[in-house]
Amino acid sequence: MSRLCCITGKKPVVGNHRSHAMNAIKRRFYPNLHFCKFWSENKNCFIKLRVSIRGMRIINKLGIDLAFTKYNIRDIKY
Repeated sequence: MSRLCCITGKKPVVGNHRSHAMNAIKRRFYPNLHFCKFWSENKNCFIKLRVSIRGMRIINKLGIDLAFTKYNIRDIKY
């Protein structure tokens, strides 16, 4: 399974870890992802998503159904 937020589309990015001597070593920065269940009023069931904390805040603010329509999300298995 890929490390991708369902709502915001956040994914790992590549950067450098710098030592004290400023040596560059490649590393990856991962998004803060969690599996969460959200109640959908339209479908009348729980939907389990892998979302970042920013995605959770969006869902808590708008609601899961409105967040799906705003961010054009259609193909979620629940």
